[in-house]
Amino acid sequence: MRDANRFPWSGLLALAAAGFVAILSEALPAGLLPAIATDLGVSVSAAGQLVTLYALGSVLAAIPLVKATQAWRRRPLLLMAIGGFCAVNVVTALSTSFALTLVARFGAGVFSGLLWALLAGHASRMVPAGWQGRAIAVAMVGTPLALSLGIPAGTLLGGLVGWRWSFGVMSLLAAALCAWLRLGVPDFPGKPSVAQGVGEVLRLPGLRPVLALTLLYVLAHNMLYTYIAPWLAFLQSGVRVDVALLVFGLAALGGIWLTGMLVDRWLTALVRMSIAVFGAAALVAGVLGHSAVVLLACIAFWGLAFGGTATLFQTASARAAGEAADLAQSMLVTVWNAGMAGGGLLGAALLPSFGAVALPWAALALLAAAWLATSGLGRHTLGGHPSAAAVI
Repeated sequence: MRDANRFPWSGLLALAAAGFVAILSEALPAGLLPAIATDLGVSVSAAGQLVTLYALGSVLAAIPLVKATQAWRRRPLLLMAIGGFCAVNVVTALSTSFALTLVARFGAGVFSGLLWALLAGHASRMVPAGWQGRAIAVAMVGTPLALSLGIPAGTLLGGLVGWRWSFGVMSLLAAALCAWLRLGVPDFPGKPSVAQGVGEVLRLPGLRPVLALTLLYVLAHNMLYTYIAPWLAFLQSGVRVDVALLVFGLAALGGIWLTGMLVDRWLTALVRMSIAVFGAAALVAGVLGHSAVVLLACIAFWGLAFGGTATLFQTASARAAGEAADLAQSMLVTVWNAGMAGGGLLGAALLPSFGAVALPWAALALLAAAWLATSGLGRHTLGGHPSAAAVI
């Protein structure tokens, strides 16, 4: 029985660690693309599809898996997802076949789709209603930690001893996390009584605009993030990939901290501010990115804007969906990963035809469309919770 007056830090941090492993598995190839491409005998654009296949696995699996497991207890599902990461990352670390590596990445995406559909709902059920936004923010802190510490560390490790060791270390982290989740996270029953279908949930007021702006935002972000190595090489500013990723991730930590403090009361403003700051960073980088100082500042603002987006979009989705939150989260995961896959494909299409110079401008156009999508968000989706308490 949870103590309604105590914030469950340990359990929420275990969920954050699960998100850390998922983001690390998803984004690490971005910092290792040249080495992976050389080792597997493919082009950098082809190696970028390791990110695309991961996202595609999540797109195809999230909704069917969540619907099929609505009646299952929640903690065993979390353990199944993390155990799956452990297995497929071992395959990635050992594979010498590009085709097999793509299959392993697709499998990792399947487990990611299940995990991300569970995290926000699990965090929400661990706290009273007025703390739900902040609980989700803590559960999502693994994202900026992975970006600020995990990805640069994995990139550095890959540069020193080979990219395969980075995936091997991720497998060890996943194995250790299974024990933490089993001991430190409460279990909850499934919700077989929630019988809405996908179409019915999609018709809930406010949910479709959340999905639309999520798709557009993630398209813009992932197109830049996946191809950050060729973009930095084009700019010739002297900024290294590992430094850029470190700056991005540290700024993202600040973004999620600010989001956690404000999300329960200022969700509307935070969503629009995130889009505006990212857009401004893309604009300035597109014009003045040849300067190392300017470029690092733009990357920092990009990270600050991105850090809280998982919390923002998942909180908005949960508020719109109510009792159908898990199914709505699976739709959000599907849309998020469609954006991940689409960003990888869009970047791969732009690079040969227009070069890396086109990346920030394409991102800016997508963000402008995301801003327009916010006009459809309803008050029931973005309204603050009056009972939110200062627990962080």
